[in-house]
Amino acid sequence: MADKTFNLQIISPTRIFFDGDVTMVEMKTTEGEIGVLAGHIPLTAIIEPGVIKIRQEDEVKEAALHDGFVKIQKDNVVILAESCEWPDEIDVERAKEAKERAERRLKSGKKEVDVLRAELALKKAITRINLAGK
Repeated sequence: MADKTFNLQIISPTRIFFDGDVTMVEMKTTEGEIGVLAGHIPLTAIIEPGVIKIRQEDEVKEAALHDGFVKIQKDNVVILAESCEWPDEIDVERAKEAKERAERRLKSGKKEVDVLRAELALKKAITRINLAGK
């Protein structure tokens, strides 16, 4: 089985979120959803907020992955993330409040609203809410 696994590291500014051997990892990038198996061609991509699925043997772990970069090599994947959270680490009430704030900003139509930032905040909040609700 060793030839079908690879090392995955997820590193955020505050901690090493994950470091272990996996059989597959799935995540959202700016180019779309991507699934990585051992022996994947080298690739660097920009991460979008979404759920990352980490497969180890018969187990699948899910986490909220927010922004960053992924560097894929034949035998390892390194993700440098703004933040990453397990479902039990998510404060659902806080995420709901963030969602409401982002929606208000987007609906306001004010010129001073940074639309891209508000859309990103909305994506992050929705990701957290959906993952915590599973």
